[in-house]
Amino acid sequence: MQNSQSENVRTYFLGLQDRISHALESEDGEARFSEDSWLREEGGGGQSRVLNEGAVFEKAGINFSDIKGSSLPDSATAKRPHLAGARFRAMGLSLVTHPRNPHVPTTHMNLRFFYAEPKDGEPVWWFGGGFDLTPYYGQKEDAIHWHRTARAACQPYGIELYPKLKQNCDEYFYLPHRKEPRGIGGIFFDDYNEGGFESSFLFTQSVGDHFLPAYQPIVARRKKSPHTEAERQFQIYRRGRYVEFNLIHDRGTLFGLQSNGRTESILMSLPPLVRWDYNYLPQSGTPEAELHQVFLKPQNWADLELK
Repeated sequence: MQNSQSENVRTYFLGLQDRISHALESEDGEARFSEDSWLREEGGGGQSRVLNEGAVFEKAGINFSDIKGSSLPDSATAKRPHLAGARFRAMGLSLVTHPRNPHVPTTHMNLRFFYAEPKDGEPVWWFGGGFDLTPYYGQKEDAIHWHRTARAACQPYGIELYPKLKQNCDEYFYLPHRKEPRGIGGIFFDDYNEGGFESSFLFTQSVGDHFLPAYQPIVARRKKSPHTEAERQFQIYRRGRYVEFNLIHDRGTLFGLQSNGRTESILMSLPPLVRWDYNYLPQSGTPEAELHQVFLKPQNWADLELK
């Protein structure tokens, strides 16, 4: 792989970080991202951007990292044992939002690129990433729009790709100890190197370029929705599922911690306020119950029609 190809990935990730930062600041209307640049002792570094206490976003973060190391961590070699001990370069862009209004969903987006040089064997590379949505109060209009935009990101690369990546997302963002998904999904891909570097990179860019068209209209529709204190408390309770997934199951969090990454940046994804209620069950017939009964059941949102 030519060094220029890796630099093209870096340039795209940094440009997307700028685009998303500006768009979220515009949507919020008050708060701005602060930037914290950092270096890693083993090699590489990154820049973390965090927005706090905004009018729309209670917290939002978008982090870029480009790190190098002498040995891939266990979280990156569990499915690739032949890469144990390989030198590597890992680039990533990761975003999470925690809106203030409970009718605005939380979202997560991630793009990543790995290049590894095993001790015995040819160098390997792959892309990964995707985006997913975590509503607290489900809206079919939002779910349909989200998934149709995700499908549009995949369509130029084969009609079979979106259903596959949607299923990947449904399976990955699942809490087995709760027996429920984290949200309504989206698309998720890993170990992606289809059609060579240029094709794989173009697909990764398509996913990144479709994130704002997927999320920003939902924020604009819901950010001024009236809400009660009880709805706010339900949002804070449901954020607990987000924390549980990220700290127990998320491979990106594990990779960051195992590679001696920057802890503040790795844990940036966690919400500012969260609560756990013992044995909570929503009352039947309420919007809170509908979240469990309808929206946390994987379904083919992209083909549904609003009635």
